[in-house]
Amino acid sequence: MPQFNSAGIAIDYEVHGEGRPILLIHGFASSGKINWIDTGWVETLSGAGYQPITFDNRGHGASRKVYDPQLYFAHEMAEDARRLLAHLGITRAPVMGYSMGARITAYLMLNHPSLVSCAVWGGMGRNLITGLENSEEIIAALTAESLEHVTGRSGRQFRIFADHNKADRAALAACMISSREPMRESDVRRIEAPVLVAVGSEDDMAGSADALAELLPHGEAFTIDRRDHMRATGDKQFKAAALEFLAQHGV
Repeated sequence: MPQFNSAGIAIDYEVHGEGRPILLIHGFASSGKINWIDTGWVETLSGAGYQPITFDNRGHGASRKVYDPQLYFAHEMAEDARRLLAHLGITRAPVMGYSMGARITAYLMLNHPSLVSCAVWGGMGRNLITGLENSEEIIAALTAESLEHVTGRSGRQFRIFADHNKADRAALAACMISSREPMRESDVRRIEAPVLVAVGSEDDMAGSADALAELLPHGEAFTIDRRDHMRATGDKQFKAAALEFLAQHGV
Protein backbone atom coordinates (compact mmCIF):
# COMPACT_ATOMS: atom_id res chain seq x y z
CA MET A 1 0.00 0.00 0.00
CA PRO A 2 1.12 3.62 -0.47
CA GLN A 3 2.18 5.67 2.53
CA PHE A 4 2.13 9.32 3.46
CA ASN A 5 3.92 11.26 6.18
CA SER A 6 1.64 12.54 8.93
CA ALA A 7 3.73 14.83 11.15
CA GLY A 8 6.62 12.36 11.03
CA ILE A 9 4.53 9.19 11.31
CA ALA A 10 4.25 6.94 8.25
CA ILE A 11 0.62 6.04 7.60
CA ASP A 12 -0.38 3.27 5.18
CA TYR A 13 -3.53 3.86 3.15
CA GLU A 14 -5.38 2.49 0.14
CA VAL A 15 -7.85 4.02 -2.31
CA HIS A 16 -10.33 1.51 -3.69
CA GLY A 17 -11.71 2.04 -7.18
CA GLU A 18 -13.55 5.13 -8.37
CA GLY A 19 -16.61 7.04 -7.29
CA ARG A 20 -17.54 9.46 -4.49
CA PRO A 21 -14.78 9.37 -1.85
CA ILE A 22 -15.66 8.09 1.62
CA LEU A 23 -13.06 7.83 4.38
CA LEU A 24 -13.17 4.75 6.63
CA ILE A 25 -11.50 4.81 10.07
CA HIS A 26 -11.02 1.44 11.78
CA GLY A 27 -11.30 0.45 15.41
CA PHE A 28 -8.81 -0.39 18.14
CA ALA A 29 -6.45 -3.33 17.45
CA SER A 30 -7.81 -3.63 13.92
CA SER A 31 -6.62 -2.29 10.55
CA GLY A 32 -8.07 -0.96 7.34
CA LYS A 33 -8.08 -4.44 5.86
CA ILE A 34 -9.56 -6.25 8.84
CA ASN A 35 -12.22 -3.67 9.66
CA TRP A 36 -13.33 -2.69 6.17
CA ILE A 37 -12.11 -5.08 3.48
CA ASP A 38 -12.48 -8.44 5.22
CA THR A 39 -15.98 -7.51 6.47
CA GLY A 40 -17.22 -6.64 2.98
CA TRP A 41 -17.63 -2.92 3.60
CA VAL A 42 -15.32 -1.87 0.75
CA GLU A 43 -17.17 -4.11 -1.68
CA THR A 44 -20.56 -2.87 -0.43
CA LEU A 45 -19.63 0.80 -0.65
CA SER A 46 -17.96 0.38 -4.03
CA GLY A 47 -21.10 -1.27 -5.34
CA ALA A 48 -23.10 1.74 -4.16
CA GLY A 49 -20.94 4.15 -6.16
CA TYR A 50 -18.45 5.19 -3.51
CA GLN A 51 -14.66 5.22 -3.53
CA PRO A 52 -13.69 3.81 -0.11
CA ILE A 53 -10.43 5.08 1.37
CA THR A 54 -8.97 2.88 4.08
CA PHE A 55 -5.89 3.46 6.21
CA ASP A 56 -4.11 1.97 9.20
CA ASN A 57 -4.21 4.19 12.27
CA ARG A 58 -0.85 4.97 13.87
CA GLY A 59 0.32 1.99 15.91
CA HIS A 60 -1.83 -0.38 13.86
CA GLY A 61 -1.48 -2.54 10.77
CA ALA A 62 1.38 -1.50 8.52
CA SER A 63 1.58 2.08 9.82
CA ARG A 64 4.42 3.18 12.08
CA LYS A 65 4.32 1.91 15.66
CA VAL A 66 4.77 4.50 18.39
CA TYR A 67 4.92 3.77 22.11
CA ASP A 68 4.28 7.14 23.76
CA PRO A 69 0.67 7.31 25.02
CA GLN A 70 0.74 11.08 24.43
CA LEU A 71 0.73 10.37 20.68
CA TYR A 72 -2.55 8.45 20.77
CA PHE A 73 -5.14 10.97 21.92
CA ALA A 74 -8.16 10.72 19.65
CA HIS A 75 -7.96 14.38 18.68
CA GLU A 76 -4.36 13.83 17.52
CA MET A 77 -5.22 10.68 15.59
CA ALA A 78 -7.96 12.69 13.88
CA GLU A 79 -5.18 14.85 12.44
CA ASP A 80 -3.86 11.79 10.59
CA ALA A 81 -7.28 11.53 8.92
CA ARG A 82 -7.25 15.24 8.11
CA ARG A 83 -3.77 15.03 6.62
CA LEU A 84 -4.74 12.00 4.54
CA LEU A 85 -7.69 13.86 3.03
CA ALA A 86 -5.39 16.80 2.28
CA HIS A 87 -2.78 14.43 0.80
CA LEU A 88 -5.44 13.07 -1.56
CA GLY A 89 -6.79 16.53 -2.43
CA ILE A 90 -10.20 15.84 -0.86
CA THR A 91 -11.86 18.90 0.65
CA ARG A 92 -15.13 17.35 1.84
CA ALA A 93 -16.40 13.78 2.16
CA PRO A 94 -18.53 11.44 4.28
CA VAL A 95 -16.58 9.60 6.98
CA MET A 96 -17.33 6.31 8.67
CA GLY A 97 -15.65 5.10 11.85
CA TYR A 98 -16.06 2.04 14.03
CA SER A 99 -15.46 2.06 17.81
CA MET A 100 -12.18 3.95 18.33
CA GLY A 101 -12.55 5.00 14.71
CA ALA A 102 -15.90 6.59 15.56
CA ARG A 103 -14.27 8.54 18.39
CA ILE A 104 -11.57 9.72 15.98
CA THR A 105 -14.26 10.69 13.48
CA ALA A 106 -16.07 12.70 16.16
CA TYR A 107 -12.93 14.73 16.86
CA LEU A 108 -12.32 15.22 13.15
CA MET A 109 -15.84 16.65 12.85
CA LEU A 110 -15.47 18.82 15.93
CA ASN A 111 -12.14 20.34 14.96
CA HIS A 112 -12.57 20.42 11.15
CA PRO A 113 -16.30 20.65 10.48
CA SER A 114 -15.96 21.71 6.85
CA LEU A 115 -14.24 18.42 5.94
CA VAL A 116 -17.07 16.02 6.84
CA SER A 117 -20.39 16.10 4.98
CA CYS A 118 -21.94 13.42 7.17
CA ALA A 119 -20.72 10.50 9.27
CA VAL A 120 -21.53 7.02 10.47
CA TRP A 121 -20.37 6.21 14.01
CA GLY A 122 -20.49 2.46 14.52
CA GLY A 123 -19.86 0.74 17.85
CA MET A 124 -19.83 4.04 19.74
CA GLY A 125 -22.70 5.36 21.83
CA ARG A 126 -22.80 7.31 25.08
CA ASN A 127 -19.29 6.11 25.91
CA LEU A 128 -17.99 8.79 23.55
CA ILE A 129 -18.62 11.05 26.55
CA THR A 130 -18.03 8.72 29.48
CA GLY A 131 -14.99 6.88 28.12
CA LEU A 132 -14.38 3.13 28.18
CA GLU A 133 -14.95 1.61 31.61
CA ASN A 134 -12.90 -1.56 31.14
CA SER A 135 -9.88 0.00 29.44
CA GLU A 136 -7.55 -0.93 32.33
CA GLU A 137 -8.59 -4.56 31.89
CA ILE A 138 -7.73 -4.38 28.19
CA ILE A 139 -4.34 -2.77 28.86
CA ALA A 140 -3.52 -5.50 31.39
CA ALA A 141 -4.57 -8.17 28.91
CA LEU A 142 -2.38 -6.75 26.17
CA THR A 143 0.67 -6.57 28.43
CA ALA A 144 0.16 -9.95 30.13
CA GLU A 145 2.83 -12.59 29.55
CA SER A 146 0.31 -14.91 27.91
CA LEU A 147 -3.40 -15.40 27.37
CA GLU A 148 -3.42 -17.83 30.29
CA HIS A 149 -2.95 -14.86 32.62
CA VAL A 150 -5.99 -13.00 31.23
CA THR A 151 -9.33 -13.69 32.89
CA GLY A 152 -11.66 -10.78 32.09
CA ARG A 153 -14.06 -11.20 29.16
CA SER A 154 -13.22 -7.94 27.37
CA GLY A 155 -9.52 -8.38 28.04
CA ARG A 156 -9.54 -11.88 26.57
CA GLN A 157 -11.48 -10.70 23.50
CA PHE A 158 -8.95 -8.02 22.66
CA ARG A 159 -5.91 -10.15 23.53
CA ILE A 160 -7.12 -12.95 21.24
CA PHE A 161 -7.95 -10.40 18.52
CA ALA A 162 -4.52 -8.77 18.80
CA ASP A 163 -2.67 -12.08 18.79
CA HIS A 164 -4.68 -13.35 15.83
CA ASN A 165 -3.78 -10.22 13.86
CA LYS A 166 -0.11 -10.39 14.95
CA ALA A 167 -0.46 -6.83 16.24
CA ASP A 168 2.19 -4.93 18.19
CA ARG A 169 0.69 -5.29 21.67
CA ALA A 170 2.98 -2.72 23.26
CA ALA A 171 1.85 -0.10 20.76
CA LEU A 172 -1.78 -1.08 21.33
CA ALA A 173 -1.40 -0.80 25.10
CA ALA A 174 0.01 2.72 24.70
CA CYS A 175 -2.87 3.55 22.37
CA MET A 176 -5.50 2.31 24.81
CA ILE A 177 -4.17 4.55 27.58
CA SER A 178 -5.09 7.80 25.81
CA SER A 179 -7.21 7.04 22.72
CA ARG A 180 -10.31 6.62 24.90
CA GLU A 181 -10.22 10.41 25.39
CA PRO A 182 -13.80 11.46 26.31
CA MET A 183 -15.55 14.22 24.42
CA ARG A 184 -17.41 16.84 26.42
CA GLU A 185 -21.18 16.80 26.05
CA SER A 186 -21.11 20.47 25.06
CA ASP A 187 -18.70 19.62 22.21
CA VAL A 188 -20.91 16.79 20.97
CA ARG A 189 -23.73 19.32 20.68
CA ARG A 190 -21.51 21.45 18.42
CA ILE A 191 -21.21 18.76 15.72
CA GLU A 192 -23.60 20.02 13.06
CA ALA A 193 -23.23 17.47 10.25
CA PRO A 194 -25.69 14.55 10.14
CA VAL A 195 -24.52 11.48 12.08
CA LEU A 196 -25.85 7.92 12.15
CA VAL A 197 -25.05 6.32 15.52
CA ALA A 198 -25.19 2.52 15.15
CA VAL A 199 -24.66 0.14 18.08
CA GLY A 200 -25.34 -3.58 18.50
CA SER A 201 -28.21 -4.58 20.75
CA GLU A 202 -25.81 -6.77 22.76
CA ASP A 203 -22.89 -4.32 22.75
CA ASP A 204 -21.83 -3.74 26.36
CA MET A 205 -18.85 -1.54 25.44
CA ALA A 206 -20.33 1.30 23.37
CA GLY A 207 -23.06 2.74 25.56
CA SER A 208 -26.47 3.89 24.37
CA ALA A 209 -26.84 4.93 20.73
CA ASP A 210 -30.07 6.79 21.49
CA ALA A 211 -28.49 8.81 24.31
CA LEU A 212 -25.65 9.95 22.05
CA ALA A 213 -27.84 10.64 19.01
CA GLU A 214 -30.12 12.83 21.14
CA LEU A 215 -27.20 15.15 21.90
CA LEU A 216 -26.34 15.67 18.25
CA PRO A 217 -28.16 18.44 16.36
CA HIS A 218 -28.72 16.02 13.46
CA GLY A 219 -28.23 12.60 15.01
CA GLU A 220 -30.02 9.35 14.18
CA ALA A 221 -29.77 6.14 16.21
CA PHE A 222 -29.83 2.61 14.80
CA THR A 223 -29.77 -0.66 16.73
CA ILE A 224 -27.90 -3.56 15.11
CA ASP A 225 -30.10 -6.42 16.26
CA ARG A 226 -28.52 -9.45 17.99
CA ARG A 227 -24.96 -8.20 17.63
CA ASP A 228 -22.27 -7.43 20.23
CA HIS A 229 -19.31 -5.08 19.79
CA MET A 230 -17.16 -7.50 17.83
CA ARG A 231 -19.84 -9.06 15.64
CA ALA A 232 -21.64 -5.87 14.62
CA THR A 233 -18.83 -4.56 12.42
CA GLY A 234 -19.79 -6.22 9.13
CA ASP A 235 -23.45 -6.94 9.86
CA LYS A 236 -25.83 -6.69 6.88
CA GLN A 237 -28.37 -4.67 8.90
CA PHE A 238 -25.65 -2.14 9.68
CA LYS A 239 -24.62 -1.94 6.03
CA ALA A 240 -28.19 -1.42 4.84
CA ALA A 241 -28.82 1.34 7.40
CA ALA A 242 -25.52 3.06 6.56
CA LEU A 243 -26.19 2.98 2.82
CA GLU A 244 -29.66 4.45 3.31
CA PHE A 245 -28.24 7.18 5.55
CA LEU A 246 -25.43 8.00 3.12
CA ALA A 247 -27.89 8.15 0.22
CA GLN A 248 -29.87 10.75 2.15
CA HIS A 249 -26.95 12.84 3.41
CA GLY A 250 -23.72 11.98 1.57
CA VAL A 251 -22.48 14.66 -0.77
